[in-house]
Amino acid sequence: MKKKNGAAGAMGFILLFGVVSLFSDMTHEGAASIRGAYMALMGASAAAIGFASGLGELVGYSMRYVFGALTDKTGRYWPMTILGYVLDILAVPALALVGEHGWVAACALLIVQRMGKAIKKPAKDTIMSFAASQLGAGKSFGIQELLDQIGAFLGPVLLYVVMLFRRGGDTFSTYAFCFAVLAVPGAVTIILLLVTRSRFPHPERFEPEPKEYVPFKLKKSFKLYIGGISLFAFGFADYSLIIMHVSRRFTAVAGSLADTGALVSTGDLPLLYAGAMLVDAAAALAFGYLYDKKGLKALVWSTVLSAPFAPLVFLADSVPVLLVGVALWGVGMGAQESILKAAVAGMVPKASRATGYGVFECSFGVFWFLGSWALGALYDVSLPAMAAVSVAAQLAAIPLYLAAGKGE
Repeated sequence: MKKKNGAAGAMGFILLFGVVSLFSDMTHEGAASIRGAYMALMGASAAAIGFASGLGELVGYSMRYVFGALTDKTGRYWPMTILGYVLDILAVPALALVGEHGWVAACALLIVQRMGKAIKKPAKDTIMSFAASQLGAGKSFGIQELLDQIGAFLGPVLLYVVMLFRRGGDTFSTYAFCFAVLAVPGAVTIILLLVTRSRFPHPERFEPEPKEYVPFKLKKSFKLYIGGISLFAFGFADYSLIIMHVSRRFTAVAGSLADTGALVSTGDLPLLYAGAMLVDAAAALAFGYLYDKKGLKALVWSTVLSAPFAPLVFLADSVPVLLVGVALWGVGMGAQESILKAAVAGMVPKASRATGYGVFECSFGVFWFLGSWALGALYDVSLPAMAAVSVAAQLAAIPLYLAAGKGE
C-alpha cells in the first residue's frame, strides 16, 4: 500500500467512524443533557447524583484496563467495539421505562451504559490510533472529536424540539418521552458501525508492524502524564452535577419565569448542553492540531483556559456568567477527548496500546469518581469550597504535564 493511498484510506476510515460517533453522541449526550435534572425530579440529592455519576465513571473507566488488556491479548478489536456500543446505546432509551421514583434504576442504567463504554473504548481508541499514524494523532483525534461533538450538539437540540412540542405537559413524562426518542439515533449508530466494520475489517493494517515486539512498560513520562490527568479528572465536575445546579438555581419547572424568579426555562436546558458541545468540538479540533505542533504544551494551555469554569458556573448570579463557565467546561472536555488520547498513542507501542489506553482511562476514571463524589458532597456544604477544590486540582496537573512533556 502506498503512503498516499494509506493516508486517503485512513482519512476515509476516520470520517466514517466519526459519523458513527456523531449518532452515538446524539444518543448518550442527548441523554446527559437532561439526566441530572431527570434524576433530581425523581428525588435524588446532589450527593446521590454526584456519587452515581462518579460510580458510573469509576466502573466505565476502571474496567477499561481489563478490557484493554483483553483486546491486546486477543486482537479482536471489532467484536469488543461492537459489543460495547450495543450496551452503551441500549441503556439510554431504557431510561424511559423507570418510574417517577425510579432514580435508583436510572443510576443502574447509567452504570450499564458506562460498562458498555468500558468495553468499547480501549478497542475503539486503539483502532483510531492505527489510522492516526497516517495523518497525525492530534489532527486525527481532533477530527473524530469534532464529528463526535456535532452529534453531542444535535442530541440536546433534538430533545429541545421534542420539549417544544410537548410543552405544557407533565415534566416527568416529557423527559421519559425524550429518552424514548433517542432510540432512533441509537439504531442508526449500530447500523453505521456494522457498515464501517464491513468496509474496514482490518484497521490495524494502517499502522506498519514494528520490527520487534515492544512489551507495555510504564515509562517515567507516562507515569507523570497519568498523574497529571488524574488530578485533572478529580477537579473536572461531571455535567450531571452542573445541570442539577442549573435546574435548581436558574430554571422554572412550571409557571411563568416572573412568578418563580427563574432565569431560564426547563425546556431550554438541552440547549445549554448543546452549546457546551459546540465549544467542545471547536476546542478538540483546535487543540488537536496544536498538539501535533507543540506536544503536551497544548494540554497545559487548554487546562489554564478551562480551569475557572467551576466558580463561573456554581457561583454565578447571572446567565451570561453561567454561559461563559459552561463554555470553558466545554473547552476542557474538548481537550480531554482529543489531546489526552493523542498523547497515549505517542507514548505506547502498537502491540500494547489497548492496554496503555486501559491504564490511562482506569486512572482517569478512579479519580473522576473520587472527584465527582467529593465535589457533590461539597456542593451540599459550601459552593465556594467546591469551586476552589475544582480549580486547584486542575491547575495542580500542569507541572506534571510539563514534566511528562520533557520526556516525550
